[in-house]
Amino acid sequence: MRFKVVLEPSDEGGFTVYIPSLPGCISEGDTVEEALKNIEEAVELYLEPVEDDWVFDERALVKEIEL
Repeated sequence: MRFKVVLEPSDEGGFTVYIPSLPGCISEGDTVEEALKNIEEAVELYLEPVEDDWVFDERALVKEIEL
């Protein structure tokens, strides 16, 4: 999967990084490289399914796809 990320200089130094297509997926780092590494980890956690939070009709089918 590919995502466009936005890196903004932080007033305190370093960078804030976020992904507009994933609302709330945000991180930071002291350097561009560190910020990019940190946002990769944030994306993995953001996209990780949390089965306890699933609410669906008991007749629904749950399937997995790979992109």
